[in-house]
Amino acid sequence: MTCWYEGPLAAFDTETTGVDVETDRIVSASVVVQEGPAIRPRVSRWLINPGVPVPASATAVHGLTDEHLQRNGRWPSPVVEEIARALAEQAAAGRPLVIMNAPFDLTMLDRELRRHRASSLDRWFESTPLLVLDPRVLDKHLDRYRKGRRTLTDLCAHYGVALEGAHDAAADAMASLEVVRAVGRRFATRLERLSPAELHTLQAVWHAAQARGLQAWFAKSGAPEAVDPAWPLRPEMPAAA
Repeated sequence: MTCWYEGPLAAFDTETTGVDVETDRIVSASVVVQEGPAIRPRVSRWLINPGVPVPASATAVHGLTDEHLQRNGRWPSPVVEEIARALAEQAAAGRPLVIMNAPFDLTMLDRELRRHRASSLDRWFESTPLLVLDPRVLDKHLDRYRKGRRTLTDLCAHYGVALEGAHDAAADAMASLEVVRAVGRRFATRLERLSPAELHTLQAVWHAAQARGLQAWFAKSGAPEAVDPAWPLRPEMPAAA
């Protein structure tokens, strides 16, 4: 039987106006579907005019300017519903969804659905649950004592995955997918007997433990940051953004 990391996978990524899931907006997104290693992926892309200014700091990361988005981007309302439907289709097809730092991208999408559609991401998965594979959580649990950063760029370098065009949603999604396949192969003896559904449940536990450890480190160093233990989606925002 083919192990999950050698079988069909999908991946999702966004680019945004910033890093605050409650107030920032999605400007581009991509869903990549690959039926197996070395098989040419199917790529869906969306470009969004967020309706708010794009900070220069965000443009410096992903290269998307106000002018470009106003000229080429679509209004958010129909697009965020299309993205949610695309993710629901992957769940219905039984494909695990790879998302690097899943609480960020999924929560961003959830808040956009609430903002523009008076809906939520959970509503799309009431009948078929979303099975998420987060390379950051997996790597941090399976190789917890390795020092250094664990950004997508770092994970690609560590696992020998090519990352061309970083901070393009499609490129980052494809790289995340390849990292998960590489993680699966490297830690096959620990992962091959686990189903994606079992891994989804375990990652929620692992992420919570990782969050507690990071929160303790922040407290020890006197940093004010708060770490949310929720995975793969953060709870509903306390107030409208």
